[in-house]
Amino acid sequence: MSADAVRREVADWWATSISRIEPGVVELRGRPVQELIGSLSFPAMIWFLVRGDMPTPEQAALLEAALVASVDHGPQAPSIAAARMAATCGIGLNNAMATGVNLLGDVHGGAGEQCVELLTEVVSSGDAAATVTRWRARDRYLPGFGHRFHPVDPRRDPLLALVDAAAADGVVSGQYATAARAVEAELNRDRTRQIPMNIDGATAVIYAELGFPAPLARGLFVLSRSVGILAHAWEESRSGQRNKGPLPRSIRPTYRHSP
Repeated sequence: MSADAVRREVADWWATSISRIEPGVVELRGRPVQELIGSLSFPAMIWFLVRGDMPTPEQAALLEAALVASVDHGPQAPSIAAARMAATCGIGLNNAMATGVNLLGDVHGGAGEQCVELLTEVVSSGDAAATVTRWRARDRYLPGFGHRFHPVDPRRDPLLALVDAAAADGVVSGQYATAARAVEAELNRDRTRQIPMNIDGATAVIYAELGFPAPLARGLFVLSRSVGILAHAWEESRSGQRNKGPLPRSIRPTYRHSP
């Protein structure tokens, strides 16, 4: 292999269409960063960098609403609690944030991605009842519906109202919002105690309406929740407590004898 071929192979190793960095040059998706600073909102930048095109102001506003809605759910959320505990262990904010983010998996943090998959299946099949039956055969819990803490998630209705308004204005199709409501109706058929859509379902509607693939719904949730994780880790780091565990020192976990 010639020297030029070796250099080209090395240069192509991390080839990317996202950014070009040269001495004195920072370009993002072919746009000089100095053109973007002060003219592009952070949600629009997320869209631009991930997808490669520019959102309309209405699309960026809908994305921003979903990101704002998911920033925090208090220390009862494992990711927040873990970040707070980590912050008392003498590590930096980056480590505390990483601790919290690394807890965002399939069970805690993955429902939005799973709900996009569910709604996509409903839209493609046109049969919410059959889709609900298939999904509930695997798990009686449907991602994006019901909440262990809220009888009705207070974040749900404002987000759905924004989607409805965007659909009326032609910004989005509204088909995923329709699918979500159809799933909700099927899920609550003949039930006295309702199982309403939650924040994961409402944001899944927005991400699907905006054309984000299901895996990106989880990535966007991680970006959003990182704000709350940062705030809680910072607050806890300033408390002066050290090695703070999950329970007050006066409480001991129950010891169970082995059978």
